Amino acid sequence: MTPITTPVRTRIAPSPTGFLHLGTARTALFSWAYARHHGGQFVLRIEDTDVARSTQDSVDQILAAMQWLGLEYDEGPIYQMQRLARYNEVIEQMIAAGTAYRCYCTPQELDAMKAGQEARGEKRRYDGTWRPEAGKVLPAVPEGVKPVVRFKNPIDGDVSWVDLCKGTITINNREIDDLIIQRTDGVPTYNFAVVIDDWDMKISHVFRGDEHVNNTPWQINIFNALGAPLPAFGHVPVILGDDGQKLSKRRGAVSVTAYEENGYLPEAMLNYLSRLGWSHGDDELFSREQLVSWFDGSHLSKSPAQWDPAKLEWVNSHYIKQADDTRLSALVAAQLAKRGISADLGRLPAMCALFKDRCATTVVLADWLAMYFAPAQPTAEDLAGHVSDAVKPALATLAAKLVDAEWNKTGIQAAIKETITAHSLKMPQLAIPVRVLVCGRAQTPSLDAVLELFDKENVVERLRCA
Repeated sequence: MTPITTPVRTRIAPSPTGFLHLGTARTALFSWAYARHHGGQFVLRIEDTDVARSTQDSVDQILAAMQWLGLEYDEGPIYQMQRLARYNEVIEQMIAAGTAYRCYCTPQELDAMKAGQEARGEKRRYDGTWRPEAGKVLPAVPEGVKPVVRFKNPIDGDVSWVDLCKGTITINNREIDDLIIQRTDGVPTYNFAVVIDDWDMKISHVFRGDEHVNNTPWQINIFNALGAPLPAFGHVPVILGDDGQKLSKRRGAVSVTAYEENGYLPEAMLNYLSRLGWSHGDDELFSREQLVSWFDGSHLSKSPAQWDPAKLEWVNSHYIKQADDTRLSALVAAQLAKRGISADLGRLPAMCALFKDRCATTVVLADWLAMYFAPAQPTAEDLAGHVSDAVKPALATLAAKLVDAEWNKTGIQAAIKETITAHSLKMPQLAIPVRVLVCGRAQTPSLDAVLELFDKENVVERLRCA
């Protein structure tokens, strides 16, 4: 890679018109990791110029998602709508310099222009009616028409840049027309505001989705018209859903915070997201510290990444196994609280330690541990299949023995063995019915370890209900 010669400053600039979806979260992760790798700074900018669709709820959700992922930013959040005076200042300077101009075409005139181009088999584009040129006489300014401001895009030559992900990209200026940079209401458009923001904020490297490739020539030309230094661009491939179509706010994407609610750990999401479009050899599981150490901007994929829920679950299960049990207990308690179940935080860590190896999310872990704090709910099939009249006398014997047993694994195991001997049973013939009645399911970890974590009275009561 080309050596870094300027201070690294990256940014993420989500639009608050909905939740922070997975593609934007991955772009934020790449930008954050690149800045941290090079000892640079990471900026959060809120691109809220879509006034009709931007909401404070979306802003709050974006901030919450960034916090959950641990993508701490050095500056921000910076809001574009608080920078309108700056955009207007630059626009007036560009008009004065001849690199921008006011266009008074009405929507109806533009529609007619494009319809005529289509009829002639031409590419739809602005025809330059109000574009000032040497010796050209412009139309008279119509009364009552609010103008837009257009960028006077170069007519000749190419726009070319070396993309951090895709390599060299070249687009001829004749493929793009005079972009509107300010609407009739005075609010700047995306392609203009983003240039001024990146210029003012000294952004050195821009990572974003490759749907922005077509915007980049306009932006580079605006940078050049302003005499502003160009950032390096890296357009990362899209993330595809199960159906092979791009994930987006409008199609199939789930918010980042929904994964928090569904029992995923932030370190698992960070690990999994980073592998969508980037790799470090064959490494699949790594810490955020390792990610920062490795993420130098190389090894970015040129191909779309496939979202794989099963793979994410596998990654999450790894981190749940590694997680501190006290931390897990707080997350499980929150999941149980959503169900109206109040959990004993003093006992939860030991419960998490026993069950976490078989759980992919904290929701599944809460499914297991709910039996300790709420009535067991065995299925009719399990009751009919395992709690037969033949085994009920043994269940009554076990209940009686447990009343006087030392409440630990040794005491519980002794009571179970004595009951099996007294009734001439094999271990599964007693253990499975006990699991069904006490735990609400036929399969659990070692029965003595599971029962030890219950209140003795609770176990005895459930067995006597047989």
